[in-house]
Amino acid sequence: MSAPDPAVMAFLLNRRSRPAKTLTPPVPSREQLIPILTAAARIPDHGKLEPWRFIVLERAALSRLAALAQRRAGPLDIAPEKIAKGVAQFGDADLAVAVIASPKPSEKIPAIEQTYSAGAACLTLLNAALASGWGANWLTGWASYDREFMRLGLGLEADESIAGFIHIGTQTNAPPERPRPDLDAKVTWMSQ
Repeated sequence: MSAPDPAVMAFLLNRRSRPAKTLTPPVPSREQLIPILTAAARIPDHGKLEPWRFIVLERAALSRLAALAQRRAGPLDIAPEKIAKGVAQFGDADLAVAVIASPKPSEKIPAIEQTYSAGAACLTLLNAALASGWGANWLTGWASYDREFMRLGLGLEADESIAGFIHIGTQTNAPPERPRPDLDAKVTWMSQ
């Protein structure tokens, strides 16, 4: 066993995402974002395939994606309140990182494990941003599943998908605490 790191454990036991709509400028500079992205790239990756990539979305790109989401909503027949929420996710943001699940051909590593690796990249990116003092939130939403939005907005290939958008900025207020899972209901102990 290696030496415990109480500071990291305390962070993990107390971490809370910040609602994206409460994040404001300033946002991390490119230099400040590099260590956060570096931490996210250190996730478990069975087979060393790196089946994910990052697209850093700055303000102008987010405005373009908001307009695209607005255009794409019509053909998808989405309810007005969902349209507004999906458009605002981009239109009201100042910085987000799209984590792209980008599976690699492999006889040894199943596609589902590659998807899990992209999810781990999302969570590590989120936690690295929070640990760096920024507010952060992991979002998806209806546009994340629209192939045309993926292709036109982000240039994704047919086999790629959006694992999540990690919004990063300055937190304006701490979110209220929310109920946490009851471990007695979620944990099964097997001794044999």
